[in-house]
Amino acid sequence: MQVRKTFIGISRLLSYIRVAHTQNARCFVSWNQPKTSDWKKAVSEAEKIVGYPTSFMSLRCLLSDELANVALQVRKLVGTKHPLLKTARGFLDNGKHSLQTRGLMILLISKAAGAKSENMENVDHSADEMVSGIYPSQRQLAEITEMINTANLVHRGVVNLDTLKDTDGSLKDMEFGNKIAVLSGDFLLTSASTGLAELRNTKVVELVSMAIGDMMSAEFTSLRDRNGQGVLPEGVTFSCWERQTFLQSGSLLSRGCRSAMELAGHNEQVQMAAEEFGKNIAYARQMNEDLLPFANLGVDPNGILSSAPVIRYAEVHGPQSIDTFSGHEKIIATIIRDNETIEWCKEKCRDYGRKAITALDSFEPSEAKSALVNIVQATTAFKPVKS
Repeated sequence: MQVRKTFIGISRLLSYIRVAHTQNARCFVSWNQPKTSDWKKAVSEAEKIVGYPTSFMSLRCLLSDELANVALQVRKLVGTKHPLLKTARGFLDNGKHSLQTRGLMILLISKAAGAKSENMENVDHSADEMVSGIYPSQRQLAEITEMINTANLVHRGVVNLDTLKDTDGSLKDMEFGNKIAVLSGDFLLTSASTGLAELRNTKVVELVSMAIGDMMSAEFTSLRDRNGQGVLPEGVTFSCWERQTFLQSGSLLSRGCRSAMELAGHNEQVQMAAEEFGKNIAYARQMNEDLLPFANLGVDPNGILSSAPVIRYAEVHGPQSIDTFSGHEKIIATIIRDNETIEWCKEKCRDYGRKAITALDSFEPSEAKSALVNIVQATTAFKPVKS
């Protein structure tokens, strides 16, 4: 019965993969860390705590071996305008840039929670020895999370050929890039589903499957057009941004954190606390990312129509206040930059940070917990606006 449930969960996961094949997104919500010394220091210290350089060795081997040919094919797109060059930067950068912050936080919260609770029923306490305070199954979950995220970004690099313009590049290049995006994304998702089955935990399979479903749903909301571009619908509210952010990134991180607690046999209270932390740090990180074009006009404002500051501004002043400057993102960024909306968004980001730290109250003091707090604080500490 257990095996049957597991394969039912995997089947559900694979059904979402098929949905991803039809996705024609040309832009994506990234998870790049802000270029601040505080953030880099917090992440660097966190990596040391969980043994990060070796934590994702199997994923890195996967990318360098099984997908070595894919990386070579992707490099053939250099010089073209195919968006896969952006979404597949992990293949091209060869691991020089730290893109695995989701997995890192899952490992940190796993270590902060500690060993399996001895009073939990139906948990084999004799299986799996902890390494650096983290169970092998939790490390595998972190890798699976990164595979899913990478696959989603690669799939979102698929171009809608029906709306291709002459300035977008040759049809041959775009068709070739689409094939590589679909095949490499599918390979990662298939590897992730295999890894989930190996965990032999139907609840974790269900949670991760729901997260994948949410990521697919994020591409079909009112804040995205059929090409994946951000739009500003009539009657938009800030809750629309929160829903979009949760579907796009918050669901995977929050359910990943909860799944890590499930694998260690922690009780419902600890699982909910981990999920709450993951959700709020996801909101804070995306808010920080959305504020970058407004804090520094040197940052490309393309795609800001679905960003938190624009949505908040439209909610207060009406969408028509933005529609007037449709197609002129730099003008929109300049207008909102000098508005009280920016301070409101910064305070909202701090509020997410406070909620994330409060969720950690369920965990005993430790270096892993301190590292998570440092990451939150680095995310919500804003530098003075550059002129």
